[in-house]
Amino acid sequence: MGFLPDNTQHTSTKRIGDAAEDEALHYLQAQGLRLVMRNYRTPGRGGGEIDLIMQDRDTTLVFVEVRKRKTTRHGGAAASVGRVKQRRIVFAAQFYLLKLRILPPCRFDVVEVTPDGLAWLKAAFDAS
Repeated sequence: MGFLPDNTQHTSTKRIGDAAEDEALHYLQAQGLRLVMRNYRTPGRGGGEIDLIMQDRDTTLVFVEVRKRKTTRHGGAAASVGRVKQRRIVFAAQFYLLKLRILPPCRFDVVEVTPDGLAWLKAAFDAS
């Protein structure tokens, strides 16, 4: 009989992350944004992933990183989107944009979900 690793923590973390994404998605839709794609991933290893791709009312394409945190002690969820994570999101966004014939205006937002509520940080970082 083989050894099976305990995936309980991974499954639990994924479930928590999915619930945070659901909450962020519903909030953004209530603010007038339309879902284009969820959990977009670039092909291959070492690429990037975008939690939500939304379209704002003015046709701006919004790439959204959702962060769930238990506390805001270490600067909150938005502070956890460092330069490396930003580069991966920008890379994934650039890859996504390659399939479009016309490039819309774009923005990178962060939605943080904490026990105190939800915060939407528009234009939290840029592609530079």
